[in-house]
Amino acid sequence: MEERQVGVYLAALAAGALLGRVAPGVGSGLERVLEPVLGALLFVTFLQVPAADLVRSLRDGRFLGAALTVNFVVVPLVVAAMFAFLPADQAVRLGVLLVLLCPCVDYVIVFSGLAGGSGRRLLAATPLLLVAQMLLLPGFLYVFLGAGLVEVVEPEPFLEAFLVLIVVPLGLAWALQAWAARRPAGARVAAAATTTMVPLMAATLLTVVASQIPGVGDSLGDVAAVIPFYVLFLVVMAFAGRAVARLFRLGTGAARAVVFTGATRNSLVVLPLALALPGSFAVASVVVVTQTLVEVLGMVAYVRLVPRLVPDDGAGPR
Repeated sequence: MEERQVGVYLAALAAGALLGRVAPGVGSGLERVLEPVLGALLFVTFLQVPAADLVRSLRDGRFLGAALTVNFVVVPLVVAAMFAFLPADQAVRLGVLLVLLCPCVDYVIVFSGLAGGSGRRLLAATPLLLVAQMLLLPGFLYVFLGAGLVEVVEPEPFLEAFLVLIVVPLGLAWALQAWAARRPAGARVAAAATTTMVPLMAATLLTVVASQIPGVGDSLGDVAAVIPFYVLFLVVMAFAGRAVARLFRLGTGAARAVVFTGATRNSLVVLPLALALPGSFAVASVVVVTQTLVEVLGMVAYVRLVPRLVPDDGAGPR
């Protein structure tokens, strides 16, 4: 499965879309298991980030500086440039902002690795990127949508998602790491858990698409209207990521990782936030899921094109 993971993910997306269309009742019911599946996926992701590496990653100043710059300086500027041209519907705009302002922390590592990017650096930077986006997202939303946002977005779902999807999986992952370091049984459990990464990602993608597809029919025009913006974002961020990597004088592996972290977004983690919005903002979750569909196809292209955009410098994966 690891050797064919791109195909596995595309098949999961197709199966989810088919299930959501053929059996919408079943698809909608899957929404109840979305959070546990996503939590399990993030647990396995964090399990591959040794706690000791987090400390070392903080010393990797150039890469962290580039990753933080591309995600929290360049991306908001790109989104700001597109914002005025988005559909006027506030729910649509909120969905686009939720998904584009948050960097991915799961399958970005997979796709970056397939293109020769430094997965180790991205793994080590994952907790920092997660904490940064959760702290900055409310402020970004306020800047873009103004004081009226307070009447729509409640802080409790954000805090709950941060606790359930980030703090708990991260704590459990590091607890298992500590057990694995002391006991052979713990090492076996940790090794077995890491083998579930691809199946869990496929299950998450299938669940997300199947649970949200039933709502697309009533919002097809809104969904179609945001697709060009998602495609444009991927195109722009490929060159913006390369520019930031050059600014920080990164080697090939690190530079490719920066391109991927700037382009991939955290749709799977922000989806629960979109689902927690009032009923009048239901289209926001569909807008978020649409970004997932566009992005996975875009990542297939990225795997082939990024090595050409950031060619090997002959000095190894720095």
